Amino acid sequence: MKKSINVLFIILCILIGLYPFIYFFIDRKFGLLSSKNSELLANDLWNIAFYSHIILGGIALLIGWVQFNKHIRSNRLYLHKLLGKAYIISALISGITGIYIALFATGGIIASLGFIILGVIWMYTTSKAYLNAIQGKIYKHQILMYYSYSVCFAAVTLRIWLPILSALLGDFIIAYRIVAWLCWIPNLVVAHYLINVIKLDKTTSTVIKN
Repeated sequence: MKKSINVLFIILCILIGLYPFIYFFIDRKFGLLSSKNSELLANDLWNIAFYSHIILGGIALLIGWVQFNKHIRSNRLYLHKLLGKAYIISALISGITGIYIALFATGGIIASLGFIILGVIWMYTTSKAYLNAIQGKIYKHQILMYYSYSVCFAAVTLRIWLPILSALLGDFIIAYRIVAWLCWIPNLVVAHYLINVIKLDKTTSTVIKN
């Protein structure tokens, strides 16, 4: 059962991590862009922020799950550090651009606040995790990375919840306002469970020096 959940988790991370590249091959009026007006779609700053957010967020999702592999952390430390730095850069840029585009979120202030808080939490937990790593506080680093990746995984849970709620409520806008919060709050609860119930092993924490 646990193995099946892990496999499903990895598949979802890869599929949704690659999902943003679809925007380069089909009409722009696709997915969430279909709810945006023409004026916003023509705004250069918004477009730079949007594509930076989805591409780098996708990269963070694609490589982030690998970092939880104990074998790589223990035996391929160089790879762990390299992927970790790529994740951190991707997450921070995607986070700040995500906060910007959240100002124009479909659904108004309720949706905007949900996504802005998501971006702030992602940037905070990621930057704090990196600082703990270079300071040798590996247990704290691991805890924060659980939280960081849990909100990164919001890209997946958003795409699971949105069609379900849209169908149940019959109203995309209401569903989107709810999903702006639902896509990340339960993820943090799951991360808290993994940290405090399953518990991380302090004795196996690998020392990582910059």
